Amino acid sequence: MQLKSILLLLPVALAASGQALKVEMLANPSGAESLQAHWGTASDESPLLSWLEKSKDGSLSLRYAVRRGAQWSEPRVIVANRQFFRQPAEAPSVISFRNGSLLAEWVEVPPGSGEAENLYVSSSKDGTQWTAPVMAHRDRSPVQHALASFTASGDNEGSVVWLEALKGEDAPSALKRTLVNGDGAVVKEETLDSDVCTCCPTSIVKTAKGLLVAYRDHTSKDIRDIAVVRLENGRWLPSRIVNPDNWEINACPVNGPAAAANNNRVAIAWYTEAQDSPRTLLAFSSDGGASFSKPIKISTGNSFGHTSVTLADNGDAMVSWLEEGSGDRVRLLARQVTNAGVAGPVVEVAQDAQRSIGYPRLLQVRNETWIAWGNSGSTKIHTARIVK
Repeated sequence: MQLKSILLLLPVALAASGQALKVEMLANPSGAESLQAHWGTASDESPLLSWLEKSKDGSLSLRYAVRRGAQWSEPRVIVANRQFFRQPAEAPSVISFRNGSLLAEWVEVPPGSGEAENLYVSSSKDGTQWTAPVMAHRDRSPVQHALASFTASGDNEGSVVWLEALKGEDAPSALKRTLVNGDGAVVKEETLDSDVCTCCPTSIVKTAKGLLVAYRDHTSKDIRDIAVVRLENGRWLPSRIVNPDNWEINACPVNGPAAAANNNRVAIAWYTEAQDSPRTLLAFSSDGGASFSKPIKISTGNSFGHTSVTLADNGDAMVSWLEEGSGDRVRLLARQVTNAGVAGPVVEVAQDAQRSIGYPRLLQVRNETWIAWGNSGSTKIHTARIVK
């Protein structure tokens, strides 16, 4: 089959029961060579898309745009000519506050340093002028400070969660949180877990009770299951495993969990190969992450993970993941799961080389579900709505 630029992505319903989903491709304002898309929301809850874009001279800039109604705003540059880390799991992100101010985070790899990854933050009051980037961690040694996730944790503060590998990738890594104020200044840094999987992305969400961080844990026996740690009433509670998959692997799968929250309803999607069965799972919580339901198998074939998840106001979840496709390609799939745990039909969003699809991201705003993907750096990122 001839590879085309993501084709025109005709929606394909892959299950016979339930309400079929459709994929509505929608243009976005990213440039011809863009990658590492990430979603956020503006202060009025409009979709906010951020991405990296290559200029004619080969340098990269971090940009964003907001979609209001049927129109995108003109793209704005947050920061340019930086040494961005071009890894699908390291997509920069932007969060907003009620007053319209913005915070951005991204990871850089210093020139000539094979191991160093540094996390930076910057803020803007008007979305146009941005503060000078500030390193978001105290440690300055040439090791990993990366795999971040970001959320607005207060009216004028953001919480960025990330991993620190002080002794290299073969030693235990720590899960950290940095508190950043609305002016882009680092207020606080703390350790949430001292031994976690080194190369798996993190996910942080805000519940009605506080904050919830989902991540891939690690034990001395190389069990790497998904865990959560919660901040409630100003105190971090002990971490707990979402489900005892008992996946033992002497390597990092670069496949972290995705979390979504709506009040105290939480959904977490993740990938595991426990029992030599590659699959994508989903679990719900109705108490802010204190407990979780028995996992629901989401994938239908040979899953590659790279999950994303959203929650609608009625408690239904939308999950996306990657599965084996034809030849050397992978399929980007999505399906809805009701609040009662019933999985609906699967829809194919795209099929392409895995590197070209990257780490897809879902967004739920009002009654709309958006998805973005693309990481080749030689073609545009793609955006679509998933509709019933």
